[in-house]
Amino acid sequence: MKVCIYGAGAIGGHLAARLVATGGHEVSVIARGAHLAAIRDKGIVLRAGGAEIGGRPHAATDDPAALPEQDVVLVTLKSPSIPAIAAPLARLLGARGVAVFLINGVPWWWNHGTGRDAPLDLLDPEGALWRGVGGARALGGVINSSNQVVAPGVVLNTGGNRWLIGEPDGSRSDRARMVADMLAAAGLNALVSADIRADIWRKLCVNISSNPFAALTRLTSREGGAIPGLDDLCVRAIDETLAVAAAMGRDLRGEIDPEAIVRPAGGRSPGRSSMLQDVDTGRALEVDAIVGQVQAFGRAAGVPTPTLDVVLPLLRGLDAALRQARA
Repeated sequence: MKVCIYGAGAIGGHLAARLVATGGHEVSVIARGAHLAAIRDKGIVLRAGGAEIGGRPHAATDDPAALPEQDVVLVTLKSPSIPAIAAPLARLLGARGVAVFLINGVPWWWNHGTGRDAPLDLLDPEGALWRGVGGARALGGVINSSNQVVAPGVVLNTGGNRWLIGEPDGSRSDRARMVADMLAAAGLNALVSADIRADIWRKLCVNISSNPFAALTRLTSREGGAIPGLDDLCVRAIDETLAVAAAMGRDLRGEIDPEAIVRPAGGRSPGRSSMLQDVDTGRALEVDAIVGQVQAFGRAAGVPTPTLDVVLPLLRGLDAALRQARA
């Protein structure tokens, strides 16, 4: 198959390295800058479990128009960047391709098949993805894998290798199984989700209690645990997220223990969360996918979110400051 990784950074680079090393598919990557130059020169390398794997992809480019139509496009860009790629992504998919959105937070396709057939204003503000790509050509994905680009062309996996693939309608479709099987054959622990929206809520409970607070304080989870009161804010963020999820038909409150997420029995991670890495490098933050849309869902359902109501404008202010610094 023709497989494209659209955004071969930390997560995309992990996927690309494993798929290239395994062979059997025509793998292309879309990247940019020094990372792209290194991939073109030496290939993509993943460091995981004390080993290095990878190789040269079939093609590496910063121009999607340089690639032919693809069977599968694995989209691993951060959510703020995705609306801008609606047109080139639609062209890459052609009539038969499928796009797998392996991203953090609420995805732009959320309303597909729910009876609320309209784009989410925060995540697809002009409806370009909704109209140009469409939910029918999308698969959802949940990432449980921590990765970091440590040098151009080199990705370090710091923990986790679990990937969930699912249809928005919850069916175990042939295409969802095909993508999961392809990833599993490349050494990724990939499974088909029976309820991708529930799995997204589960991952959101982790993200919403770690990423925003790490970004705002510049502290890792381990460092943040020493700050009085910070853990309590993280727990309240999860409680509010679970209440919103329940109001939207996924009541996970009997399954998820916020205290166990915030204060894990196995100890806190010393690693830098994905949003903290974005702050470190001055990139755009996934504010609305992780926090803003949860608040919006809560307001629509009449669920109060007082903690998120404070965190969200602070996070938007930080994102604006980073944009000013880039400019």
